[in-house]
Amino acid sequence: MNRLRAQPNRHNRGSPLCGPPVRPIALLLPLTLLAGLASAAESAPGTRWRQGWGLAGHAASPAGTKGDVFASLRLQPRAGGHAAIAHNLVAGPVQVRLRGQDTAAAPLVLGAGEQRNLAWLADDGSGARLLLDAVPGDPAAHPDDHLYRLPLATGKVRVSQGFGGHFSHTDAQNRYAVDFPLPEGTPVLAARAGRVMQLLADSPEQGCLIRVLHADGSMALYAHLQPGSPRVRPGQAIETGQVLAASGNSGRSSGPHLHFAVQANTGMNLTSLPFRMASERGLLQFPREAGGAP
Repeated sequence: MNRLRAQPNRHNRGSPLCGPPVRPIALLLPLTLLAGLASAAESAPGTRWRQGWGLAGHAASPAGTKGDVFASLRLQPRAGGHAAIAHNLVAGPVQVRLRGQDTAAAPLVLGAGEQRNLAWLADDGSGARLLLDAVPGDPAAHPDDHLYRLPLATGKVRVSQGFGGHFSHTDAQNRYAVDFPLPEGTPVLAARAGRVMQLLADSPEQGCLIRVLHADGSMALYAHLQPGSPRVRPGQAIETGQVLAASGNSGRSSGPHLHFAVQANTGMNLTSLPFRMASERGLLQFPREAGGAP
């Protein structure tokens, strides 16, 4: 067994987040007036961003859209009102929940690229406030105890932050993540076979990232990659050991490294999972922070 010692952490500049946060999307709907951006108030736990909409007459237009969301919500004029339609933006399942004034719907799962009408709002001038929560993955999945391959094409393995790292591995989405410090341009390999679920060129938090969906419904996150380096595309099937991209220093990162995590949807919550990983030298034992992950 390889016991890895944590190196000094110089990563993740100015943010406690390494994995993509759950993104709620807000619609402000006076239905007769032009609305601006939503405020950050009433955000669901673990969220960092909301989308505002403006609606004038029958013309709805989004404002403040970011590129690291999992689903979008749009309004479509229909029969004296507007239909609220959710659109899954990734190549894998996403669980969504619509909340707002006079609107309470149970969470549901959208398939890859699926669009679905979630509600209809009458143009009666009463106004409405809608919020779409979106979490990647299917909560009905049952992740197994898989032995992951080291996702690096390098002989020497170093870790700057392991399970329960006090710097940025403190929230549920990142508690069981591992940061591997690497020279920029180091090949990043698939730690497990699956299908590319999401590829972002420039996420504000994680920079260039790839999310891979596994057969058991779990998802691997490869973040802070080198922009322009991905060799795969959304929806593509990949094999263990296949080159995905090159390591980089993108997003909120103050040093070149790969952020790797295995995550699952635990019911409108994105949660990191403890995992086992092996290199050519055998099973790896990641450092754990005192008082961190058990």
